[in-house]
Amino acid sequence: MTKIEIDNVLPDVFAGTRPTSDVWLTGCTITRGEHVEVAAASGEGKSTLCAFLYGYRNDYSGSIRFDGEDISTFDIERWSALRRRHLSYVPQDLRLFDKLTALENCMIKNTLTDHKTEREILDMLSAIGLQDRIDYPAGRLSIGQRQRVAIVRALCQPMDVLLLDEPASHLDEASNHAAADMIAAEADRQGAAVVVMSVGARLLIDYSRNLQLKK
Repeated sequence: MTKIEIDNVLPDVFAGTRPTSDVWLTGCTITRGEHVEVAAASGEGKSTLCAFLYGYRNDYSGSIRFDGEDISTFDIERWSALRRRHLSYVPQDLRLFDKLTALENCMIKNTLTDHKTEREILDMLSAIGLQDRIDYPAGRLSIGQRQRVAIVRALCQPMDVLLLDEPASHLDEASNHAAADMIAAEADRQGAAVVVMSVGARLLIDYSRNLQLKK
């Protein structure tokens, strides 16, 4: 996947409004290899946009196209293939398995993709400051530690686009830098786009573009 086109899209919940936005009701294109920040206040639709792009929701007008194909036509098999090989996602609610360890949460993803070795995943968890928490159940980790596990898990797959919804909201500066460096290195290695939803705390990565999301 080389290009995402967001064409005249507006969430149904915002119907009847005319937002001043770089995304809603405009023509917006994200290409492979870009690092794009989408900044907005709470309630402006950041998580909604991620849900549209990841295929969780389709309650919008307009069209979203991947390489020219309207995603509203994709069936579950197509979405499963996209999520395994082309599109990775760190949701705001993280969706970790609380009873599984940090390592096990990452290995579940990697079992589906066969993208990293266990040694590589262990090294990534250590590099992001979780060397003493690798065998801790995710439910016992702090929210910042859980964010870092979710980031490592998202990197355990081939990808053309990485979506991150407020990934730095609970990271201190050192963890933020470590996460940003790891994300940038993996994205650059794969030539993937990085799309970061931001409010308040920003992921400290070099961005190609900054977009404003307003309803």
